[in-house]
Amino acid sequence: MYEDFRVVDRWTGEDLHCRWKATIVAIATRHADAVDIRFDVNGRPMWIALPCTAWVEQKKRSGKVITDQLAVQVAGRCLKQLIEQGYDSRREIYTITVPEVLEQLDAVVAEARQAGSMPSLPVGVEATG
Repeated sequence: MYEDFRVVDRWTGEDLHCRWKATIVAIATRHADAVDIRFDVNGRPMWIALPCTAWVEQKKRSGKVITDQLAVQVAGRCLKQLIEQGYDSRREIYTITVPEVLEQLDAVVAEARQAGSMPSLPVGVEATG
């Protein structure tokens, strides 16, 4: 779904290849209460920062947690929408709000249900043995 996708830039018409590269807890790296999801967008890094409180709110509202796999899908869907809406391509990081995370999460779960499953991570790593 959103761990490896293509999208057309609203302003330039450029075909962008977005691919998940990393998930990092930002508390250690930039002293932020967030989980940073890194994508390469045509080889250029782009980060989507998800606030840690979204995990708490999701647990409260559903009793379920946001998994790493689900966080990547949420961030990827958000990135795709940002590009389609004409994001500022000079920015390297976007921080989204808790309500935005939960809205994206609901949409991703609905899409995964229609597709029959959630894609697995990591992408591009073949099983050995």
